[in-house]
Amino acid sequence: SDRKRTFFSKWNKLTGGSVGLHSYGLYAYDSVWLVAYALDAFFNQGGIISFSNDSRIKSVEKGGSLHLEAMSIFDDGPLLLKNVLQSTFLGLTGPIKFDSERSLVLPAYDIINVLGTGFRRIGYWCNYSGLSTVPPEMLYSKPPNRSSANQQLYSVIWPGETLSKPRGWVFPNNGKQLRIGVPLRVSYREFVSQVRGTDNMFKGFCIDVFTAAVNLLPYAVPYRFIPFGDGQKNPSYNELVYSIATGVLDAAVGDIAIVTNRTKIVDFTQPYAASGLVVVAPFKKLNSSAWAFLRPFTARMWVVTAASFLVIGIVVWILEHRINDEFRGPPKKQLITILW
Repeated sequence: SDRKRTFFSKWNKLTGGSVGLHSYGLYAYDSVWLVAYALDAFFNQGGIISFSNDSRIKSVEKGGSLHLEAMSIFDDGPLLLKNVLQSTFLGLTGPIKFDSERSLVLPAYDIINVLGTGFRRIGYWCNYSGLSTVPPEMLYSKPPNRSSANQQLYSVIWPGETLSKPRGWVFPNNGKQLRIGVPLRVSYREFVSQVRGTDNMFKGFCIDVFTAAVNLLPYAVPYRFIPFGDGQKNPSYNELVYSIATGVLDAAVGDIAIVTNRTKIVDFTQPYAASGLVVVAPFKKLNSSAWAFLRPFTARMWVVTAASFLVIGIVVWILEHRINDEFRGPPKKQLITILW
């Protein structure tokens, strides 16, 4: 505004241009004028500047080190506060007026587009009309309209003097490509394998995960796959990880297990697959019966087991019946003892 430009001109002459002002300085300037208007109204109402001690402060701290009892309060503070809240004037930051909740009425801000060392205004914002290209002072006389169709700003000029919204950081076509090492596996090729007839094209689950992650980035990442291994046997993954640590490769893609010695020299992404040992066995539903306990072993196994028990019993009887009375007596008793 003209009033603000006039103030800046006077301020530069007063300070010689050595001290600049920002929005907080303007708010401080308006705050001083706000207190001045309130004091003027206070004295016109017969107010007197006087202070007195507050007994409540003395009761809060007794024998403390802060000595709050030395503080005094302004006797006509409520009247001065009332005059502050009732003050209305046009400051450098806009209209100064408070509502019933002691908040500024209709605060407004300029929205600027920074261009090099300068800027351009692309709209306004206030809590009455929201975003608009029309100064808020012209909208106060109209009903508020906060619909999304009415929230408009002028076009933003992005770096490079373009109106197209940038997608993000874009590498130049001749930029350095990331060297991504890919193991040449001969087993479990579902994870990663080389496309036949090519030198640096790969496919598999790990490649799909890597490609999907790169496509989600808001900027371009040029890279090229570098085969690791001779293709005759599975390469050493420890050597692959060591190639990253020494700078031969920038990264690696594959079914690389996250183990302690590798995490000490390189960083891993979040794990996206878990491996473990499993047992695959055929399943056949059988009818349950009282003889189901015999199914774990074959008939031959049960015969061998029974024969071994019988042989062991006979051997024990041969060794014990001459010196142990329990193994003597009628043949029936001795047979029962052997089986027992």
